[in-house]
Amino acid sequence: MTQAQIPLEQTPVVEHGEHKKAWKWYEYFTFNVDHKVIGIQYLVTSFIFYLIGGAMAVAMRTELATADSDFLNPSLYNAFLTNHGTIMIFLWVVPSAIGGFGNFLVPLMVGARDMAFPRLNAIAFWLVPPAGILLLASFFFGGAQAGWTSYPPLSEITAPQAQSIWILSLVLAGTSSILGSVNFIVTILKMKVPSMKWSQLPLFCWAILATSLLALVSTPVLAAGLVLLLFDINFGTSFFKPDANGNVVLYQHLFWFYSHPAVYLMILPIFGIMSEVIPVHSRKAIFGYKAIAYSSLAICLVGLFVWVHHMFTSGTPPWMRLFFTISTLIVAVPTGIKIFSWVATLWGGKIRFTSAMLFALGLLSMFVIGGLSGVTLGVVPFDIHAHDTYYIVAHFHYVLFGGSVFGIYAGIYHWFPKMTGRMLNETLGKIHFALTFIGTHLTFMPMHELGLKGMPRRVAMYDPQFEAINKICTFGAYVLAVSVLVFTINAIWSWIKGEKASGNPWNAMTLEWTTDSPPIIENWEVLPVVTHGPYDYGLNGRGLIAEKESKVSV
Repeated sequence: MTQAQIPLEQTPVVEHGEHKKAWKWYEYFTFNVDHKVIGIQYLVTSFIFYLIGGAMAVAMRTELATADSDFLNPSLYNAFLTNHGTIMIFLWVVPSAIGGFGNFLVPLMVGARDMAFPRLNAIAFWLVPPAGILLLASFFFGGAQAGWTSYPPLSEITAPQAQSIWILSLVLAGTSSILGSVNFIVTILKMKVPSMKWSQLPLFCWAILATSLLALVSTPVLAAGLVLLLFDINFGTSFFKPDANGNVVLYQHLFWFYSHPAVYLMILPIFGIMSEVIPVHSRKAIFGYKAIAYSSLAICLVGLFVWVHHMFTSGTPPWMRLFFTISTLIVAVPTGIKIFSWVATLWGGKIRFTSAMLFALGLLSMFVIGGLSGVTLGVVPFDIHAHDTYYIVAHFHYVLFGGSVFGIYAGIYHWFPKMTGRMLNETLGKIHFALTFIGTHLTFMPMHELGLKGMPRRVAMYDPQFEAINKICTFGAYVLAVSVLVFTINAIWSWIKGEKASGNPWNAMTLEWTTDSPPIIENWEVLPVVTHGPYDYGLNGRGLIAEKESKVSV
């Protein structure tokens, strides 16, 4: 794809001949301010935490294969339960989806040479490793054991030292999120190339913009609740102590005002990835560009008014139950708009079943299942019946694992050539998809039945009548573990010895594909000028690439 260019002399950088083209491998372990380096730092670091959190999940499923406590003692099980959820949300999905893909792609997609505040960007990343180290260090003090929600009074009396470390870890992670959000907003609003109209902004950037706005509003509220909880544990205050006129429900409001929008912090960037992967690999213009873009902003707004559906059993008054039932059902509308737009994009397209596309299609099916069960939980009578059962576990894993993790995989397979200059192995990629798809259904689909039959969540020992179904779930978890091993081998081997990629192996039309693979340090020798939309496949002859010209075997 040929694009017009802005001469380098018009940009505030060093003279052309002085440009350093690429970073050395060891510079990826330093305080580097290049947005691409920071994006890869986020992705690699968060994947390491994904492996740790996944190992905890496999250990818990091994324990749950039988009704008795015969693998993990109850305290360790509770610690694994708490930290598995915390790691997967705060140290895997959020840093990889927003920090990883967002940092690497947003400046490239808007035609900028870097983020608006490069040093602030680096600081945001370097808050994440200490947050993870603190979280793991809490195991030296017994490990936080109050669940990832850490409701008081349980969190105030169980392993208080470990709980305090857990709180400090989350405050660091939240600070990183806030700093990154400010950077993304300013970069998107102020640094896109002048030739790019708002109607030509890639949908991934719209998703990151909505995510950043949501994070700026909601994250400080969680930080406030956690700091108050820290004071209760260590300094004798009584914000949440019921025996000293504290209010435990107040903590739930503070926690869920952030933690339900956190679902959208995790899934909105994934929606952006879907909107990039599907049109490229179906060779068709995106259906409903404006509807998808505006629905991201709608989710950002409505998502701030749904948090109480997590508290229908917490003494919530009837009028509040009614309001939040309605708002919960309303937030499904903009999500449904995206689903229908993606399906309409696929309809009649020339679909290439690459690994990236397979994971995108897998996400589509998984998220529909999770979304339907979420609608049922938004209705008060059903929620009261299923609250704190394995039906809840099934629902949020279909949304967050079947949604977020499938989307992260789709993004990695799609942009790995741009990030590394090499192609991932497509055969291993398809094996990885098959194992992940089968393993996800085996692990989480039976949990719906467990929940409807009454098995409570967060328990290591349970009624023996549930053992047969739990064995199926445990086998599925082992399949997922094998799938991660396949992906890890593929990523490491391909990064070192994989087939070299061209600048645009997918024949995509967004700006990041107009530069080298991997991009040079300043992204372009000369800045691009946008001459058409990011998804204009098949319009006026654009994007019509003969199959024989494709450099990727699928």
